[in-house]
Amino acid sequence: MQARASGILLPVFSLPGPYGIGTLGAPARRWIDFLSDSGQRFWQILPLVPPGGGDSPYMSASSFAGNPLFLDLDELAGEGLLTQEEVASARREDPDRVDYAWLHQTRLPLLRTAWERARASCTEELDTFVRNEADWLPDYTLFLALRERFGGKELKDWPDEIRLRQPQAMARCRAELKEECAFYAFLQMRFFHQWTAVKQYANSKGISIIGDLPIYVSPDSAEVWSSPQLFQLKEDMTPSGVAGVPPDAFSETGQHWGNPLYDWSYHKKTGFAWWKRRGAHMARLYDVVRIDHFRAFHTYWSIPNGAKDAREGHWEKGPGMELVEVLRSVPGLALIAEDLGDLDQDALHFIAGSGLPGMKVLVYAFDPVGESSYLPHNCPRDAVMYTGTHDTPTFVQWLFSLASPAEREYALNYLRLREDEGFGWGAVCGAWMSPCRLAIAPMPDLLGLGADARINAPGTTGPQNWSWRVREAALNPSVSSHLRQITRTYRRC
Repeated sequence: MQARASGILLPVFSLPGPYGIGTLGAPARRWIDFLSDSGQRFWQILPLVPPGGGDSPYMSASSFAGNPLFLDLDELAGEGLLTQEEVASARREDPDRVDYAWLHQTRLPLLRTAWERARASCTEELDTFVRNEADWLPDYTLFLALRERFGGKELKDWPDEIRLRQPQAMARCRAELKEECAFYAFLQMRFFHQWTAVKQYANSKGISIIGDLPIYVSPDSAEVWSSPQLFQLKEDMTPSGVAGVPPDAFSETGQHWGNPLYDWSYHKKTGFAWWKRRGAHMARLYDVVRIDHFRAFHTYWSIPNGAKDAREGHWEKGPGMELVEVLRSVPGLALIAEDLGDLDQDALHFIAGSGLPGMKVLVYAFDPVGESSYLPHNCPRDAVMYTGTHDTPTFVQWLFSLASPAEREYALNYLRLREDEGFGWGAVCGAWMSPCRLAIAPMPDLLGLGADARINAPGTTGPQNWSWRVREAALNPSVSSHLRQITRTYRRC
């Protein structure tokens, strides 16, 4: 990222399309064409992993698997695995929101139909894929098959012999659930085939993919079940402490995420072997990776399991620069540090010492009295300038609903915002004109959208999170040409 460049943040689930969620076929390629026409060089996405509690991609059952809901049905039909009538049954009229409940009820049976038609002809290909992904896939597919057998119960509620992986019980389950495991492996094979094609298409258009590495996994995950030694767990495999953050700008009581914490002493003994595998996996999928909650490499907030809220937590020492160096040594893995939040001087010094570009966010910039490090003129070249992130309000929502009158006035004056131009475009100009080599705007900010287009509100659950979708009509020549003009003006094109 030596030359000035820019890009747009849009989750895969937010892509337009007729099947209730963004997919890895023609919708993704049309989006990449839009980025290319707009003079952009980066597409930033959220984690591709299957979502967990609250439909969050940061509470996944796997650090390695892909989300099968992203599979493009038209491509499966083109391979003869689905009929046009079956594909038509998956159409969803609402273009603005992902309905996860409906998808979970309807999409998996359709994908099973595709599997039944594919199984006889893809045995050799599937066997090769399973061998190549042997360090995570067999445990993941068995985890899913068992969860289905147990009626969707969480790992903590499974029978002891299975939860604790007693050898005889495991051998029996692998034999009994062999066909179900093959189905889930097939979904992963198709996912990585489709994603690889999307990434190759993006790269051929000069677009690099910025992926996202969630620092934690779900307590109900294949990793906790298959590799409990990686985490701070009790003998019954329940977490002894869980992740979150203390009170901050998002919440007066802090955030209680509930993810199990890592046993960093074990990771150090193994030379961070699991993290090396995770980094290599990320390097296959993306060109650049944003490390979520990077400050936890320095110190992390440990909340006793069962605590009422995050205020009962305390700081613990993280793995430090040793893990940073491990990830930096992964071939082909470029990194961005998500360094937002309340940081003390030691944490700031650690982040600076990592040498990784951090993040500057426009909606945090406009203190009308003090001098903010997020104001564009104060941002260093090596940082990444954002108008907002997936966790912040949209810029327009912040400006008119959350900013104080003094903050609003300062932002209007600083950015020279005009209603006739569009407040979203003004925010984009503010980010694009910064000294930072890379500037990113979430798609809702580019379109000047308000609260309805917020991607996620931390500390909350509900259908408003992880569900916003952009309409096809928004990806039009007027928008792309205006963005290209701004991008050229600020020498990012």
